[in-house]
Amino acid sequence: MNNQEIVQKLWNECNVLRDDGVSYQDYITELTYILFLKMSKEQDQQDDIPEKYRWDNLVSKEGLELKNFYRQLLLDLGNPEIVKSKRINAIYANASTAIDEPANLEKIIKDIDGLDWFSARKEGLGDLYEGLMEKNANEVKSGAGQYFTPRVLINMMVKMTEPKTGDRCNDPAAGTFGFMVAADQYLRDKTDEYWDLSVEERNFQIHDAFSGMELVPNTHRLAIMNEYLHGMDGRLEQGDSLSANGKWMKNFDVVLTNPPFGTKKGGERVTRDDLTYETSNKQLNFLQIIYNSLKKDGKARAAVVVPDNVLFADGVGEAIRKDLLNKCNLHTILRLPTGIFYAQGVQTNVLFFTRGESDKDNTKETWIYDMRHQMRSFGKRNPLNDKDFAEFEKLFCVDNRSKRKETWDKEKNPNGRWRKFTIDEILKRPNTSLNISWMNDEEEHDDRSLKEILDEMNDKSKAIRDAIAELNKALEGIDDED
Repeated sequence: MNNQEIVQKLWNECNVLRDDGVSYQDYITELTYILFLKMSKEQDQQDDIPEKYRWDNLVSKEGLELKNFYRQLLLDLGNPEIVKSKRINAIYANASTAIDEPANLEKIIKDIDGLDWFSARKEGLGDLYEGLMEKNANEVKSGAGQYFTPRVLINMMVKMTEPKTGDRCNDPAAGTFGFMVAADQYLRDKTDEYWDLSVEERNFQIHDAFSGMELVPNTHRLAIMNEYLHGMDGRLEQGDSLSANGKWMKNFDVVLTNPPFGTKKGGERVTRDDLTYETSNKQLNFLQIIYNSLKKDGKARAAVVVPDNVLFADGVGEAIRKDLLNKCNLHTILRLPTGIFYAQGVQTNVLFFTRGESDKDNTKETWIYDMRHQMRSFGKRNPLNDKDFAEFEKLFCVDNRSKRKETWDKEKNPNGRWRKFTIDEILKRPNTSLNISWMNDEEEHDDRSLKEILDEMNDKSKAIRDAIAELNKALEGIDDED
């Protein structure tokens, strides 16, 4: 039995819980509580778990005794006075169960115990857990501003930024820690699971190389579990990166992230005092946090997923774009197709930039690759794959940038996917807009659904409303002069 088959069996358990009032959103959390104990046994890492709460004792219980035992287990494992492991405390923090029927709880535990864990260990427990989270993301509609980042996109962004051993890597919107897990695996593959490194270097990679912060407690719980199963032990905090609690995130070599979209609840301002430009727009604030968190050494780099409005928002949006263009070399923008995230109609891009040694005139030219027009239809049944990024990856690296001209010559190939824009051309554009499209769509058939088209219209309308809100806030307190 392979991991994909095990994931499907685990997911089928949610059918048992639906009759017990457990939602799809809660199911993955419920499963994490149980899987942590089982996987700790499979990895022979039960030392930090009180003996009475280890897997073999849990699986021996039945009926009402099991239900009462399990509820006490959740309380005690989240109590730092009983369990001293910060990781276990984080996974079980404020844990409770919505499973009311003892027979359902017993069935799930025994079914999990009976799975082919030999095969799961061989393929990797971390990969199994990530497969389960991906299944959850594909089946459950995302909440406000939260979108599952496809692993194929994450892997591409990691490869293009080329993290190196010794780099300090960060994700200020960590989600389930997918970007950092992928960066860790990228480096493990290059160093024989870090055994090519010295003891000191290996310890750095495991304990200090990867960090992040996640706002949503339940998502943070999944991130801690994901980190643990991949043999990582970095700084992964629960909190708001846009608050003062996020100010520790500084001097990184690599940032990889897909920040949440939207505005702060109620239009409230961020509470960090180290941002140059004030706005309630989350993604604009995250963008500032990211480029300011990079080392000023001319080498620190980032790859960031942003929605289209970051590229064209006026007012403070334009000021932030200019600040980015000054402080960093924004060398590449990848315009992503619609349909690759669960929320249809969300138009996104990946910004690739390198922090300069100074804060002025670092961007000389920006290359844009249009992967949005004249592409095959994407969706749940037609997901992204590695081949979709093949041309982009081939011509992304610095050595190949001169070859991009072959694909963008305005006269010979007006619909080429690559185009280069000098900083002078960009600064002359209205609002210094980076939302640039040139490919001819006359022969392109728009096969989006009506809902997808309406979603895109709503997204652009929202960007306009946000811009108006920013203007109104800027005008507050200014008296008209007669």
